[in-house]
Amino acid sequence: MSEEEEQIRWQGRFIVAKTRGKWEYVSRARGIRAAVILAVDAADHVLLVEQFRVPLGIAMIELPAGLIGDGDGNGDEDPTAAAVRELEEETGYTAARMEIVGEFYSSPGMVTESFTLLRAHGLTQIGPGGGVDGEDITVHRVPLGEIEHFIAAARDRGLGIDVRLLTLLGPRLLGGN
Repeated sequence: MSEEEEQIRWQGRFIVAKTRGKWEYVSRARGIRAAVILAVDAADHVLLVEQFRVPLGIAMIELPAGLIGDGDGNGDEDPTAAAVRELEEETGYTAARMEIVGEFYSSPGMVTESFTLLRAHGLTQIGPGGGVDGEDITVHRVPLGEIEHFIAAARDRGLGIDVRLLTLLGPRLLGGN
């Protein structure tokens, strides 16, 4: 472990670029975290979202997700409340119950950001989804049995695939169902 002091090199509204010794990395500003929602309905369809991501310059297929405490500036917001809000905004579905699966890190060699993965139970569609403030999100309701085909077709269309979709592919990659 590096004993050197962490240095802030640049700070914006949402991210901070830092160094510690030879390491360069990025953190979320103000301790902001993310909530990621695994939403599978009673008919075994998973809700996915498609949205353009500026850093990559392409649209991505992702699990619904959003920043905890982003909307109200409350970094202490409960991850479950954030997940309910983000699921409704992005997909138009609400959940009767949210179950916290755990906290995860997606790229720990470069980014300190963590996300809380939640499983949505008891889904009901209450609106069209699509996001807020011009997010222009497309909602996909995909049968779990067709997820590999859906992801392959999305790649063929030039879309990026978020690493968290491995939660849906994991058993198949390991030789399971």
